[in-house]
Amino acid sequence: MRPFLLLATRPEDAAADSEYEAFLRYGGLAERDLVRVRLESGPMPPVALADYSGIFVGGSPYTGSIPVEHKSDTQRRVEAELAGLLDVVVAEDFPFLGACYGVGTLGRHQGAAIDGTYAETIGAPWIEVTDDGAADPLLAGMPRRFQAFVGHKEAMTSLPEGAVLLAASAACPVQMFRVKQNLYGTQFHPELDVAGLLERVRIYRDAGYFPPGEQEAVERACRDARVDTPFLVLRNFVARYGRD
Repeated sequence: MRPFLLLATRPEDAAADSEYEAFLRYGGLAERDLVRVRLESGPMPPVALADYSGIFVGGSPYTGSIPVEHKSDTQRRVEAELAGLLDVVVAEDFPFLGACYGVGTLGRHQGAAIDGTYAETIGAPWIEVTDDGAADPLLAGMPRRFQAFVGHKEAMTSLPEGAVLLAASAACPVQMFRVKQNLYGTQFHPELDVAGLLERVRIYRDAGYFPPGEQEAVERACRDARVDTPFLVLRNFVARYGRD
């Protein structure tokens, strides 16, 4: 099988390595099947789509909707590189799945408004699958209502023109969407289990994802969450797009 490509942007080694391992585990992939590029470490190398089965974009500490003057040089470079890659990916309808930060990259590329209106603190809300979502192959085998981990400072306020809403939640109206036939974004994290989420809580405890002094309460709520089905999104993506 041609490998998948994971474009990562987490500068913390522990978070970056844990994310990679989660995509491997829940995608059912061996290391040879998932090439990782850490964009925060240096410029994106040339990406020949013919070399890959599909592309993942992982989560990120970057907030794309803040004023450009408040972004680091690295964030501006990463955003420009992802936008340039998406020009090609979208034009070819090449298999793409962006998790959390991927909603912002794909959504913004398609003209959606991204801001803090529907930000969510770290937790495991109930996600509702739409009728279109129930018919989509990436949600095959999923219940119409499931819990998944979230934690984001920005979100889409509405769908881009022509996009299809696949899942929503009470606090965030766009939890998953599709552009064309093969381009997906999820606001929730399809790769995160309880252990992975708790690790990120500790790594990002001072990054503004939850109020100061509430780390123990956040960890307790996450331990009690039943997050056992979002991983199917990754498995379905790999099963659908893996190619020789």
